[in-house]
Amino acid sequence: MSTSEPPTWPHCAHGADPVADPVGCRGIHVPGYTECLAHLAGADRDVYLAGLTPGASIDHRGTTFTESLLNALLNALRDSATGHPRLGAAGFGSVTFEGEAGFDSATFEGAAGFGSATFEGDAWFGSATFEGDAWFGSATFKGDARFRSATFEGEAGFDSATFKGDARFGSATFEGDAGFGSATFEGDAWFDSATFKGDAGFGSVTFEGDAWFGSATFVESDQFGPLVCAGRLVLSGAMFGSPVTLSFVVCRLECRRTRWSSTAEIRLRYATVDFAHAVFEYPLTIAAEPDPFVLIDGRPLAEDLFPSAYDPGVRVASLRGVDAAHLVLADLDLWECLFTGTVHLDQLRLEGACTFNTAPPAVHWRRWLPVRFTERRVLAEEHHWRASQPGAVQGWALGTGRAGPLQLAPVYRALRKAFEDGKHEPGAADFYYGEMEMRRHADDIPRSERGLLTAYWALSGYGLRASRALAWLGVAILLTIVLLMAFGLAQDTPKQTATGTVPAGGGKVTFEIGKDDPQNPTGNRFTGKRFEKALNVTLNSVVFRASGQDLTTAGTYIEMTSRFTEPVLLGLAVLAIRNRVKR
Repeated sequence: MSTSEPPTWPHCAHGADPVADPVGCRGIHVPGYTECLAHLAGADRDVYLAGLTPGASIDHRGTTFTESLLNALLNALRDSATGHPRLGAAGFGSVTFEGEAGFDSATFEGAAGFGSATFEGDAWFGSATFEGDAWFGSATFKGDARFRSATFEGEAGFDSATFKGDARFGSATFEGDAGFGSATFEGDAWFDSATFKGDAGFGSVTFEGDAWFGSATFVESDQFGPLVCAGRLVLSGAMFGSPVTLSFVVCRLECRRTRWSSTAEIRLRYATVDFAHAVFEYPLTIAAEPDPFVLIDGRPLAEDLFPSAYDPGVRVASLRGVDAAHLVLADLDLWECLFTGTVHLDQLRLEGACTFNTAPPAVHWRRWLPVRFTERRVLAEEHHWRASQPGAVQGWALGTGRAGPLQLAPVYRALRKAFEDGKHEPGAADFYYGEMEMRRHADDIPRSERGLLTAYWALSGYGLRASRALAWLGVAILLTIVLLMAFGLAQDTPKQTATGTVPAGGGKVTFEIGKDDPQNPTGNRFTGKRFEKALNVTLNSVVFRASGQDLTTAGTYIEMTSRFTEPVLLGLAVLAIRNRVKR
């Protein structure tokens, strides 16, 4: 309502001035008088207040209440049996409360209207009971608004209200619908242990401070948001008993030990979320929203509290203690996510572009040895563990995770299965690599098994690094060629000789064909001809074929070793390529 327009009720008009203030005081007439309660003469005011009884209905819209005037009114309505004010229908619309407004433990038996009211001091409604509807739409609370343990038996409307101080609704009970649409909370908002038995409407709400919904209970809410919170939005310990869609633009969302007793979808922007030990009884989807949320009227939700330089992506901080059998993650950043302790992680569904942390790039130096980590998906906990080890190379990030290889191996194994079930074989290969790395570094395996795993890692990166296997194959081929040229090839090709005896009287002659033993080489052994022969023997060994060349005794053993090792290395290279390209 414009300040130049008169209110719709008969008003006091005290102090009206044709130029400066043509309306004057907006307070409604006290019944039987032409002034509002604030400007009613002292004797007449006493008569009016003396005529009030507990449970009486009052209407003081537009009136300005000092703290003493409000106390006088509430004392007139105080029930002697309980010691607390008891009002019938209460009209406080567009009222200004200049001091503190003390409605603690008051009972409103009819509708309570505080629409467009202004509370310049703290507003005290702790343990108040609203038996009818309560309307605080467009109200302004310049101090703290304290509704702790208040009970709203009808509908509660705080739409477009402004809370400049802290708003405390802890342990409040909303038995009907509760509407906070387009409200603005400039301080912290506390809804801890509150109970919402009807719909809880928080559409287009703005939280400039922290918002606490810890241990709150939502029984029938089906829509929560979209809302904007520049601080923390805390739903830890809250319980959602019906299907619900949550739409938040928030800096940090905490849902520790939150219970979801029905299907739910959480769509987020800019957020870092913590779901440690949350309970999902039905499918729950957590997804990043790529574009600003759209309101019912088609306008995009304002995100002025988040500068354009901020990343609108969504980061998951922890899933520890969660049963992931019903969990779906879509387009989330899992770089810093802690997975240790998650149950049924193999049944986790990953949709869209879910990104994991990676191994440090480039070459690093460990003392005098160069160290290079092949790019792969790694868990944040592996970063934390490696960074805490003596002599750790740069690039591994320290963190709060305290899990070691023994705890991380099953986590990698479960995520590998989740990727395999999703037909994402290259991703599954990364987690298989991580699993094998954790097994190799674990303290509970025998030394012999650790040696086998180390050899498997060194030769082919657990059957996943084709370049490593091919490099070792090239080394093996070169070494075989050198050894054959030096020791394996005979000096000359042995000549065959035929010997036999001719009978004296003639007849059949029998010949025995023999062959000289290959002679060890002497003189210049590294010639082009000997290289060609050695290469022929070696390449035949790679494909597990005999070359037919004349070899010395040492050369025979060299060829046997080559025919065993080189096909194995070739097979490991082929296996690694297959694991990277199959779907």
